[in-house]
Amino acid sequence: MLKPKDRLFVALDVDDLHAADVLINRMQGVVSQYKLGAQLLAAAGPEAVRHLKRRGYGVFYDAKFHDIPNTVEAAVKNACRLGVTIVNVHTTGGTAMMAAAAAAAREVARKLRQPKTMVLGVTVLTSLSQGVVNKELCLRRQLRSYVVHLAKLAQKAGLDGVVASPMEIEAIRKACGRDFIILTPGIRPAGSDQGDQKRTMTPKQAIAAGANFIVVGRPVYQASDPLQVVRSIYREIEEAE
Repeated sequence: MLKPKDRLFVALDVDDLHAADVLINRMQGVVSQYKLGAQLLAAAGPEAVRHLKRRGYGVFYDAKFHDIPNTVEAAVKNACRLGVTIVNVHTTGGTAMMAAAAAAAREVARKLRQPKTMVLGVTVLTSLSQGVVNKELCLRRQLRSYVVHLAKLAQKAGLDGVVASPMEIEAIRKACGRDFIILTPGIRPAGSDQGDQKRTMTPKQAIAAGANFIVVGRPVYQASDPLQVVRSIYREIEEAE
């Protein structure tokens, strides 16, 4: 069974490596893995990954690759060569693109004789609501049903799992089975501000619903005492298990 610290990725949504180190140093010995997203990757790129790896942390490379299969295959190979724990691609890139990403991760693991990077498919961003999906994206399908459809495509293409809001966890688990990885962003500890997230749960609710991993960002790095928030998240995870 995974320990609470193995289930949590803290988002390093900061502007540079110095700011990242300030936050990491405040949580030294308590947090073991971090999510690197567009904000820090645009500033520091692969060096951000290398920096965290040198310090002994697991890395979720949150690049959300979405391009033609050949380009995504090459990008995923480069991410996997860095030794990241997780990398993701958009499921809406299609089955061929996802299959190329999955094959890329397997190839790098085999050639470098290293643990295989998990490749997850991003379904629908947690900032999007049913209304936005219907009116702006012109999708008439119910959001939960659409997310499950995308998860099943990801599984068919050979991905290890998906990134989805906690609202869809139970439906995905039912459709894709117990071994399919579900990572849920937009998690808000009890009492936290929801911000721009539309489909959220607490850590306890998400784990109880069947999530393997959760991502927490602003409630941690904007807190006056990030350590206290992280420890409260671990307590919620333990209560749900």
